[in-house]
Amino acid sequence: MPTHPLTLPLPLPVDADGVLKLAAQSMFETLASTAMGMLVVDREHRIVWISEGYKQFLPGLEREESDFVGRRVEEVVPNTLMAQVIDNGQAILVDLLSNKAGTFLVSRLPLRDANGVVIGAIGMVLLDHPETTMQPLIGKFTRLERELASARQELAAHLTQQRRPKHTIASFVGTSPVAVEVKRQARRVAQTDSTVLLLGETGTGKELLAHGIHAASRRAAKPFIAVNIAAVPETLLEAEFFGVAPGAYTGAERKGRDGKFRIADGGTLLLDEIGDMPLALQSKLLRVLQEQEVEPLGSNQVQRIDVRIIAATSRDLPAMVAAGSFRADLFYRLNVLPIRLPALRERLPDLEALVEALVEDIARRSGMPHKTLSAEALDRLARHRWPGNIRELRNALEQASLMTDDLLLTAAHFATLAADPQAPVRASPPRAAAPARETASAGGAVKPLSEAVAELEGRAIREAMAATGGNKLAASRLLGISRATLYEKLALAQRDVFN
Repeated sequence: MPTHPLTLPLPLPVDADGVLKLAAQSMFETLASTAMGMLVVDREHRIVWISEGYKQFLPGLEREESDFVGRRVEEVVPNTLMAQVIDNGQAILVDLLSNKAGTFLVSRLPLRDANGVVIGAIGMVLLDHPETTMQPLIGKFTRLERELASARQELAAHLTQQRRPKHTIASFVGTSPVAVEVKRQARRVAQTDSTVLLLGETGTGKELLAHGIHAASRRAAKPFIAVNIAAVPETLLEAEFFGVAPGAYTGAERKGRDGKFRIADGGTLLLDEIGDMPLALQSKLLRVLQEQEVEPLGSNQVQRIDVRIIAATSRDLPAMVAAGSFRADLFYRLNVLPIRLPALRERLPDLEALVEALVEDIARRSGMPHKTLSAEALDRLARHRWPGNIRELRNALEQASLMTDDLLLTAAHFATLAADPQAPVRASPPRAAAPARETASAGGAVKPLSEAVAELEGRAIREAMAATGGNKLAASRLLGISRATLYEKLALAQRDVFN
């Protein structure tokens, strides 16, 4: 019988140990001669022996012994699970291995020493091109592979869609000089890859503008990732940003976890509330920004990244630098292309356009009818200083819209919004003088006020109904009253006619 490199000449067995050794040698000889191919690897995953038959199942490699022995099995056999067998000591008796050379039926067995410690593994090709003799099983395997690949593609597309920007620069509503200048600067910086620093009070639209800058950049098709630093516990920030290596600490995921820098690779990362970043982490962030590489927590591997940074803050960073709570070198690294967003009280000419856009969005999200604001209501809003800016404005409009069925919101609907005497007063547009109405009877006597008011209301309702072709909803909006109120007044008018 021909011997293989691992065959050792043994004397005839005279005891149990001898029988076991001979049985092991005989089994190895039998497997090597009956399998279509076989290889042996050590505990470091290096190939120590490979049969001639196995070499034909390896794509793109020469067939010299030196091309295999001593190399890690993962480098030689695409998609192999031999390393898994060695690491967990569990045999894989029957499996399908697919690579460029085809699909094969394989078996993998761990090798153990006298103490039961895994010292390597044997891999065997049992059947070449099993699709000819195992068509049902192979067909099912192939179909499952296709379905898995399709599911992965759909999931990747869904995740990519979730990471797309939700706003454009045009979403920054306003035509005032300061608003127009902000949009001009945003479009200009969008054409570069330099770091942008968005400055402004809370609620001025910094995140919205960051979305718009990304959407107008060459990175628009890549991920847009936003991290609110103030919302992440300090102990988790490093892992959130830079990721975690497999098994870095107790409870860490076995496969590791990518950080936000890695997820945003090729796209844009918004660091919102950058002024809240702990001082200890600022130096590591500075290095990432300078070197464009990250090192996951618990890893010695450096990962290259290509990320455009947009930072945003409502805090006074120069004052923080002076106080020693923010690194000066990090501030200079972030302050490449600064854009200051004006407070709402600095752009009151945009108030009416902002209100219209916000009430339309509130109606769309709530499913309620679209509300309009009277001139007095706009005046009331203009007298407020809006410390929360557009976010506070939206909250006020949403509260007023949801707490009434009236389609016209008046100043009374914003009674809880205290007027600020220090705020600039919004100039009301001049109103045309109402034509004088006769309130005296033919005999010169003055009518009672209630009668005069009822007469004026009736005339206004008739004119509104005529102007809208009898559409009660449109007429109620034209009159500035709710549809229910209009129905009541029409019913009263009809009752008076028949009485």
